[in-house]
Amino acid sequence: MADQDPRQPPQSFDPHELTQQFEQLLRTRRLNALSQRPRSRPTSQSSPYPSPAPSRHPSQQAAPHPPPRSSHDTQHHLPSYSSLRNLPKVPSPPQDPGSLRFRNQLLTLSVGPTKYENPGLLDEALTVIPLDRIYGEAEDESQLLQAEAASMNPPKKPEWGYQDCVIRALLKWFKRTFFTFVNNPPCPVCGSPTTALGMTPPTPDESARGAGRVELYKCTANECRAFERFPRYGDVWALLQTRRGRCGEWANCFSMLCRAVGGRVRWVWNAEDHAWTEVYSEQQKRWIHVDACEEAWDNPRLYTEGWGKRMSYCVAFSAEGATDVTRRYVRDASKHGLDRNRCPEEVLVWVTDEIKKLRRDNTSKEDRRRLVVEDHREERELRGHVVRALAAGLDRLTLSSQPSPAGEEQKLPERISGSQAWREARGEAGNRPPGDERPPREGH
Repeated sequence: MADQDPRQPPQSFDPHELTQQFEQLLRTRRLNALSQRPRSRPTSQSSPYPSPAPSRHPSQQAAPHPPPRSSHDTQHHLPSYSSLRNLPKVPSPPQDPGSLRFRNQLLTLSVGPTKYENPGLLDEALTVIPLDRIYGEAEDESQLLQAEAASMNPPKKPEWGYQDCVIRALLKWFKRTFFTFVNNPPCPVCGSPTTALGMTPPTPDESARGAGRVELYKCTANECRAFERFPRYGDVWALLQTRRGRCGEWANCFSMLCRAVGGRVRWVWNAEDHAWTEVYSEQQKRWIHVDACEEAWDNPRLYTEGWGKRMSYCVAFSAEGATDVTRRYVRDASKHGLDRNRCPEEVLVWVTDEIKKLRRDNTSKEDRRRLVVEDHREERELRGHVVRALAAGLDRLTLSSQPSPAGEEQKLPERISGSQAWREARGEAGNRPPGDERPPREGH
């Protein structure tokens, strides 16, 4: 093939085509690594009679037998970890105690979002939402997006659909008007600040409303010294009344309100003490990250690259199953990832498949088929995040000697909810210096 004329302008490249070529390269390397692995043969007992030689065609030549390898040589020909780490994961049931505990934890967490399907709860939620305001703002934004898309040359599809605009309007109202973030609750008697005294057992009424633990605070005013209880309610009925909490309460209540206005929602659990919401966009055919605490929309890199948070597991739960979505939120595992040592990866796949089967058993065949298509589409999306992260890493290596243009990298916002001391204690006050590995504090 003739060399390209250096005087001609360089050709433009399609990022999607480059991604496909990179994935094909990974598959080829994986097959080559598998083909080079030595095949072990079972050793048979020696026999006093020689085994008959296999019949050969006259045109075939007998290949010389290689000399037997010593144990020292065999050790040098064992497959390396790099040749095995990219093999497809075969789901395996949990066997060891740690894996069984993690499975039970995920099964317990998966029950919460199923309560969003309670018709009485959804009706109660609709009574507290200003529907006229929400739908009016959504209609205005939807028309604006349609006008912007139609003005493009050539015309394009609007970035967000009407239902997406409904959730966006609901997010703004929920953050700015409805719910309150609690650091230390004020004194119920005089309104003075309080100090934390630790945990106290919940009362029977608090337990009935889903309070697994209760924080106890004491008023700092000498003439008052009253006590204030802060139950961490897990029941959405109670949250509709109290309208206050931290990350867990915010994500729980907001997810249910999204379901009440017709959205398909997921409640996302993070092993490092955080929770948020995902909403499915029919317009973009993918799950959208939504964090009510931060009023964040479609910004999954917020936690790692904005807060400086390191994470190991991010699992999304819904009435339709469970999915490990860590790759959506941790793009650079070497920089922002933590060890995933609660169970082998094959066990995690088995557990999420188990939850999906449990939640989808009573659905119709058409719905199950649709959900399987969505699962495959999402898996391609998550793999694409990994491929793009690898490609970006290669670009940084090749262009490390060249200064990056100003403003090329988007600076993500730091966390705004919670006090500064609380954010620092949780390791969420921005990018930490290398080597700072403080564990997160409980209390999301």
